[in-house]
Amino acid sequence: MLTNVPLLIVPFIVYNIQVFLNGGIGVWENEIFSIPLIHGDAWVMKMGDLMVMLALVLLFFEILKATRVGASSVIDHLLSTFVFIAYLVEFLVVKNAAHSVFFILMTIALVDVLAGFTVSIRSATRDVNVGHGGYHGEY
Repeated sequence: MLTNVPLLIVPFIVYNIQVFLNGGIGVWENEIFSIPLIHGDAWVMKMGDLMVMLALVLLFFEILKATRVGASSVIDHLLSTFVFIAYLVEFLVVKNAAHSVFFILMTIALVDVLAGFTVSIRSATRDVNVGHGGYHGEY
């Protein structure tokens, strides 16, 4: 059952914890570290950048989960759709969700839903085509 839990709910929960418990949307501009580069400038990793990276890694695993076949994949797609709807409703209704980090997380959740259904449909089509051209004789 835990394999059906959409992984992209993790950034949703972390975003809400950070924003509502740690002081608003400004937390995403906090610098985590910087690396000086050869040309003299520094590359800065901010909290919002780290959150987007986390969501992209989780998206990779969600797409891997989408390749599974069976009833559990339908439940997984349905739950991923609910997570996207939660992102969308919060973005439209909650003031602290009107931030580019949250919008990017919501877009990643949309890609998860679309990719999940697309991979499942393509896999199902391939299974039907493989099974169609088989034995033509009598039983």
